[in-house]
Amino acid sequence: MSNPAKPVVLIAEKLSDATVDALGPDFEVRHVDGTDREALFAALADASAILVRSATHVDAEAISHAPNLKVIARAGVGLDNVEIPAATAAGVMVVNAPTSNIISAAELAITHLLSLARHLPAANQSLKAGEWKRSQYTGVELYEKTVGIVGLGRIGVLVAERLAPFGVKLIAYDPYVSPARAAQLGVELRELNDLMAEADFVTIHIPRTPETTGLIGEEQFAAAKPNLRIVNASRGGIIDEAALAAAVSSGQIAGAGLDVFVQEPPADTSLTGIDGIQVTPHLGASTAEAQEKAGVAVAKSVRLALAGDLVPDAVNVAGGIIDEYVRPGIPLAEKLGQFLSGLVDGPVEAIDVEVHGELADYDVKVLRLAVLKGYFARIVSEQVTFVNAPVIAEGRGITSELRTDSVSEEFRNEVTVIAAASDGKRFSVSGTLTGPKQVQKLTAIGGQSIELPLERHHVVLEYEDRPGIVALYGIELGEAGVNIGQMQIGRTQAGGSATSVLTVDAAVPDAVLASIGDKIGDARIRQIEIVEL
Repeated sequence: MSNPAKPVVLIAEKLSDATVDALGPDFEVRHVDGTDREALFAALADASAILVRSATHVDAEAISHAPNLKVIARAGVGLDNVEIPAATAAGVMVVNAPTSNIISAAELAITHLLSLARHLPAANQSLKAGEWKRSQYTGVELYEKTVGIVGLGRIGVLVAERLAPFGVKLIAYDPYVSPARAAQLGVELRELNDLMAEADFVTIHIPRTPETTGLIGEEQFAAAKPNLRIVNASRGGIIDEAALAAAVSSGQIAGAGLDVFVQEPPADTSLTGIDGIQVTPHLGASTAEAQEKAGVAVAKSVRLALAGDLVPDAVNVAGGIIDEYVRPGIPLAEKLGQFLSGLVDGPVEAIDVEVHGELADYDVKVLRLAVLKGYFARIVSEQVTFVNAPVIAEGRGITSELRTDSVSEEFRNEVTVIAAASDGKRFSVSGTLTGPKQVQKLTAIGGQSIELPLERHHVVLEYEDRPGIVALYGIELGEAGVNIGQMQIGRTQAGGSATSVLTVDAAVPDAVLASIGDKIGDARIRQIEIVEL
């Protein structure tokens, strides 16, 4: 009897020998130029897995040519070249190497800080031009300076740990980290504007989201010292590039180091042409060690995926044995986690998950992981997976429990996620799947019953119940050209606390929300965007 054919693993770009070695002898490894679309399509015909870097685009068209494909592996952090919704729809797992570059990224940020302090790019260029201008490049020490870290995720913590021996004072802005956790790291927490006013150096380590885009702009630079030097090796767009160019050009701050840009490569020299701004072409992951770690990590993930085991770095499905009845609840749980993160004020101490109904008879541990994955996806700068999400929670001093109950009073199944804040407040959101199409719906916020679909854009208003509130915000949104898709109001009792939940067709401008808040007077307003993870 002939041996069964080995699964085909397709390598579409140059990867290290260590990557191939990590795959082991159980697969037939083939190579193809992933940028040659026709060759790629032909090679995908019997592939069980494909490994890529950034040049190969694995989109819906490519996936349609791969009937046996089970896993797409990106040997790196970003996934811009992989069409995750198309992969998910086809039942194909997508994996990457989210922690492969964290040390390299942290070291690059520190490199920029030191280089800014000592004018290394300008001094290097001057000497190579035949000049000897020692006095022109007098720098500053890091010793006894104040360094502000924006974001205390994995990379921010690595930066803090590596800067501490320089004898600096470490302060940080991260609204999701408790003071106790910051103290463990030797860091003092600040509000953003206070950090900008106090720091001599600032380094940024947060994801780019609608909330963080343009987070540091004119207002923050106006608060800064003239000797401030700021580094962004995280994501382009967190610093308002026009405001930064103006601040450095005018001498409002001393300089900046950028590894990332809104457009890459930058379309013009408005930033790269300014003497006080040193730039690198997105080199955060560009070390031999990071590249090899990425290749080996995804090779191991491919082995796990094709064996049917749990895959730590899967970004769209959890992998392993998950009952088909439970699987549709995973994206719902992820979105409830995202929604909860939008409701919460400040750091939390616990994120608990309750599963009610028929699902309680199944193994639903993956739903707790999915909630944590959704909660942290918009908070931390690193890729969040089903396995590292609880690690991230633990690193921030957050506990998490799963509770099940076979009784669900109103729905066949209902998932509730609850956050306990450090100041004693509790935040909760519930959801369910309804009908043959398994429509994702919100069923309660803060214990107040509602029922409306989970969409991309939501506005949540909490206020004391009284006449005229709905008309007030309806007029404001209408005049701003914002269309309300659906809305529900929950309340404790007539004249008690009320919660309005709206789905809107597009994001609401901050100025409009501020105006609504001013007119209601006592409202707490949150705009929440839900994205596919």
